[in-house]
Amino acid sequence: MILRYQADRCHRGAVASLKVWILCIRNDMVYKGIMSLHNRIAVLRAEKKISRAALASSVGVNPQTIGFLERGDYTPSLELAFKIAGHFGLPVEAVFSPRPFRTLSEQVYKLHKREA
Repeated sequence: MILRYQADRCHRGAVASLKVWILCIRNDMVYKGIMSLHNRIAVLRAEKKISRAALASSVGVNPQTIGFLERGDYTPSLELAFKIAGHFGLPVEAVFSPRPFRTLSEQVYKLHKREA
């Protein structure tokens, strides 16, 4: 509401650009709310004992990008997702998922429970 009021007081061209800016923010918020992508990058890096810098160099991005991905602050392009999965020798769905991954202890416990 405050942004809309301020926009109405601005020059007509500024109003149009501000409306686009507000629309972009709303779209980003809706997108993040609907489609968040979970990943196992940090777990896989720890398992392979490689640094963010080494992984970043291998897939052609900045080490900060790997950090953003691990924290969920950034959604990778399809190309980057395939490069990261390829680096670990795994299919994309083993590294990225629209739903949170189950913890290893949950997976192992359910496996042992079925065998018993």
